[in-house]
Amino acid sequence: MLYRKISKTGDELSILGFGCMRLPTKADGSIDEERGIKQVRYAIDHGVNYVDTAWPYHMGASEPFVGRALADGYRKKVKLATKLPSWLIEKREDMDKFLNAQLEKLKTDHIDYYLVHALVGDLWDEVEKLGVADFLTKAKADGRIRNAGFSFHGAGTDFNRIADAYDWDFCQIQYNILDEKNQAGTAGLEYAASKGLGVIIMEPLRGGNLTRNVPPAVRTIWDQAPVKRTPAEWALRWVWNHPEVTVVLSGMNDEMHIRENLKVADRAYPNSLTEAEQQLVKRVENKYRELMKVGCTGCRYCMPCPSGVNIPLCFEEYNNLYMADNPDGEKFMYAARLGGAVALGTPEFASLCVQCGECREKCPQHIDVPVVLESVVEELEGPGFEERVAMARQAFKQT
Repeated sequence: MLYRKISKTGDELSILGFGCMRLPTKADGSIDEERGIKQVRYAIDHGVNYVDTAWPYHMGASEPFVGRALADGYRKKVKLATKLPSWLIEKREDMDKFLNAQLEKLKTDHIDYYLVHALVGDLWDEVEKLGVADFLTKAKADGRIRNAGFSFHGAGTDFNRIADAYDWDFCQIQYNILDEKNQAGTAGLEYAASKGLGVIIMEPLRGGNLTRNVPPAVRTIWDQAPVKRTPAEWALRWVWNHPEVTVVLSGMNDEMHIRENLKVADRAYPNSLTEAEQQLVKRVENKYRELMKVGCTGCRYCMPCPSGVNIPLCFEEYNNLYMADNPDGEKFMYAARLGGAVALGTPEFASLCVQCGECREKCPQHIDVPVVLESVVEELEGPGFEERVAMARQAFKQT
């Protein structure tokens, strides 16, 4: 495992961090605790020393899970990160209430890296007025948190002013081969590093979109590389190639993926990609931009939908329609997966949307969700849709 130091804190952090937003789950959607704990501890035993969670992950179940996973001496082996749910703050006292509850959930007396969560410009303005700077300073002084940071999902024009608004120790931004100019982007990465902030990267694989169902046109480009790597390794190496990056979070929930990521993290030095390799990645980026219809990362901040729409899955299938070379097959999979045929459940189609707009306000990618759902309906629920639903139910033996 390679490590990089945060100049403001002096901590040497593993370049690979364990993100606890996409833990393995059981059929009912609950965390597969036995498997998840083994995964977290395996990663720690192999050098990972940064574990990240948050109040809303897994509908509130992630923090208590992490508390249990870090029992038996594992808490002492890692720097633990969690986040203040900034959108739930109504008054200054709420900040202490949430932090104290998180300490209890996580079974610890301090948080090593504490973030003000999911900031955009307007939300920062609100929590700043409510006294978040005072809260962070006092929480550091009394030892409940060691380092203060923020995670960012806003427009690039707001990043620098938030970075300048408090004496932050670190920040967390979305960054991958498709997001050089999105949100904080490369400019934000470099600005944060210039101030000595540690930079934690989220969504390095764009919610798995860069590795799951890789389009044939993209795979053809990867196959042209003299050095053969998986799409995941290429994407991770590209992020780690930036010396300004401290830690890359991976929402690891598969044992094979954990082993692969650990292997890459043993040799992903900054500035190690050749110019030819970087040009290859740029070609992949351009091809993805041609193919993808919606920039959803599957973070699920939009969920649950009050009308029952499975928004991330709708968007995943919508992208698959254009990225896979099998439109009829993808239309069938949409009918099967969203119709409750593959797993027992009620329909979750895009057409259930009633345009309430709740999801639009919650989306960190600033996707106009209701509008895109209309396109999903048009292209995936058109002629033959009811027949495909019936066929899917028959294929999966449901009435």
